[in-house]
Amino acid sequence: MPELPEVETVRRGLQPVLEGARIVAVETRRPDLRFPFPDRFAERLAGRRVISLGRRAKYLTAHIEDGPVLICHLGMSGSFRVEREGDVEAPGVFHHDRSKAAAHDHVVFHVASPQEEAARIVFNDPRRFGFMLFAEANADDHPMLAGLGVEPTGNRLDGELLSRLFRDRKAPLKAALLDQRLIAGLGNIYVSEALWRAGLSPLRSAGSIAAGGRKAAEACDRLANAVRSVIADAIQAGGSSLRDYVQTDGSLGYFQHSFSVYDREGMPCPKAGCGGHIARIVQSGRSTFYCPECQR
Repeated sequence: MPELPEVETVRRGLQPVLEGARIVAVETRRPDLRFPFPDRFAERLAGRRVISLGRRAKYLTAHIEDGPVLICHLGMSGSFRVEREGDVEAPGVFHHDRSKAAAHDHVVFHVASPQEEAARIVFNDPRRFGFMLFAEANADDHPMLAGLGVEPTGNRLDGELLSRLFRDRKAPLKAALLDQRLIAGLGNIYVSEALWRAGLSPLRSAGSIAAGGRKAAEACDRLANAVRSVIADAIQAGGSSLRDYVQTDGSLGYFQHSFSVYDREGMPCPKAGCGGHIARIVQSGRSTFYCPECQR
């Protein structure tokens, strides 16, 4: 599933085309994705302008003039592409590609920029785990978003906050980081990478770094800095191209070439002077990659 950096990359790719544009028409080529489309879905969007395009955790939000807030989720394999006259897709720099089969083009937004330049924004989703829903007022009040925790992209996520969030929690540190009620948008890949940067084992209890004292405070600070930095680095690199994820221009992300531990089982730990090797374990049905030598 695309993680927060991938979704943010999609948002940034769509923003120049969508913000301020008028939705001329919407085609829905099936009655549902993961969920049925809202009643009068195309009718309620047609003719209205997109005021702003946002992101909350792994959700895209489009604020519509005099209309609902559109909430989009990419699911496992969903992607958007932008098609203009004479410019359908920029070629990707990676060998493997996303689905281009027209059978999986489920939603098409026909838009016109403020200069009335036409474009088509196509949502393609082979597995149909993505969805599009409406929030009638504030998107944060929608049941899908209401219980989400703090965003990991700003200064609000610091060591002091992590200490409060993790205090007395017996769950493994990785599980606590993946709890969307605590921190919104973190996924399996970037949690593994952040824990390696912080030098913390995914197996230790979350409460162990929130027990008070200088060492615990330092561990919380390291982890907060690692989370923010790995997310920022991944966004800058355009995300990671695992399985079906691609950017809106058709190219694939670069961050997978910078993985330090994820999917590197048995390889030497890249941390200078470590000498350990990356191990893979399974936690809650998900693969965890870490270095047992330097992550304690």
